[in-house]
Amino acid sequence: MNESRILVVDDEPDLREILQFNLEQAGYQVDTAESAEAAMEVLTPQHVLLLLDVMMGGMSGFQFAEVLRKQQNDVPIIFLTAKDTETDLLKGFATGADDYIAKPFSLHEVLARVKAVLRRHERKATPNETTMEPAQTIHSGGILADLLRKVVLVNGEEVRLSPKELGILCLLLRHPGRVFSREEILAQVWRGESYVLDRTVDVHIARIRRKLGNEGTRLTNRQGYGYCLEA
Repeated sequence: MNESRILVVDDEPDLREILQFNLEQAGYQVDTAESAEAAMEVLTPQHVLLLLDVMMGGMSGFQFAEVLRKQQNDVPIIFLTAKDTETDLLKGFATGADDYIAKPFSLHEVLARVKAVLRRHERKATPNETTMEPAQTIHSGGILADLLRKVVLVNGEEVRLSPKELGILCLLLRHPGRVFSREEILAQVWRGESYVLDRTVDVHIARIRRKLGNEGTRLTNRQGYGYCLEA
């Protein structure tokens, strides 16, 4: 049995049962709650992930996530919701979500997203004993970003990036394979600065690609969706 304990929070009994069954079949330990209020009573430090519905009676999933983050609880959260507009996505990530799955979804997708989020958080929590990289570094392929020194190395060679370029690259490095829209990148990197256009993201991405050389080909544009760093 996998030691990873997951809490599923959804006001649809059938969906809770289906998710619990399939996650347990995949080897996880699973608890369920029918509301955010009930989840507050059963959530423990042993839970390593929340699958959290957004639209519930009483406290919404967004509100519950905000409460957890204010309490300095950084348990990973994957939102489950029928709301899938960019505004909803941005609100979800602003509350500290790690991923966002729109209903209806396939169970294969849920299991893949759960595995990916847990893997990312395990890497953050466990130092790389082989390379002894400090916690302030992010590493993917031939790219290493040293957040403490504000330095990027590509195959061991230093590459000079502007603060905004470094911010975009670190965002993508933290979530390899995940597509970020221009609006999400603006919200995460520019953080509400006025008079910033979507086109600004395209210009910065082009500069990053050029500076990363061969590694820059991993920074791809998913037409109509946004940018991602291929794993």
